[in-house]
Amino acid sequence: MPAPEPTASRGTDPAPAPRYHWEDFPVGHVREFGGLLVSREAVVEFARAYDPQPFHLDDAAAAASPFGRLAASGWHTCAMAMRMMCDAYLLESAALGSPGVDHVRWLKPVYPGDTLHVRLTVLEARPSASRPGVGLVKSHWDVSNQHDERVLTMEGWGMFGRRPPTPTDAARP
Repeated sequence: MPAPEPTASRGTDPAPAPRYHWEDFPVGHVREFGGLLVSREAVVEFARAYDPQPFHLDDAAAAASPFGRLAASGWHTCAMAMRMMCDAYLLESAALGSPGVDHVRWLKPVYPGDTLHVRLTVLEARPSASRPGVGLVKSHWDVSNQHDERVLTMEGWGMFGRRPPTPTDAARP
């Protein structure tokens, strides 16, 4: 499956300074983004590679399934949400990875032709107790289709670099 073109330069160019740090994700912060159109080709290609169940691969099998027609794998939906997060903010952030995602729920099928959007809400944010330059952010993600129907929810923690102190910070008493 060909990946979409990255929005941030990766290669031999030096990485630009991160735009977003831990401090940019306070509790209650909401960010909305997306607009990813789900194609039939992407659904089938992902399923062939990672989730080859018949209702993700074949129109006749899908028609006979509870989905009624070809549907994206839930794991594909998670991957598409991740792509939208990368494009919206992660590739411009001091992101340091994640210890995991909790409470993944696939609420409705995602079909070719759907357009997905994400609403991220920050639930918790705290500095790391063991790594002073790192902050932890717990987020809740709602992924919805073009009808504003939620198709996926999940929660998880992300680790972000903290904003470096400025010279004026050091001069303060």
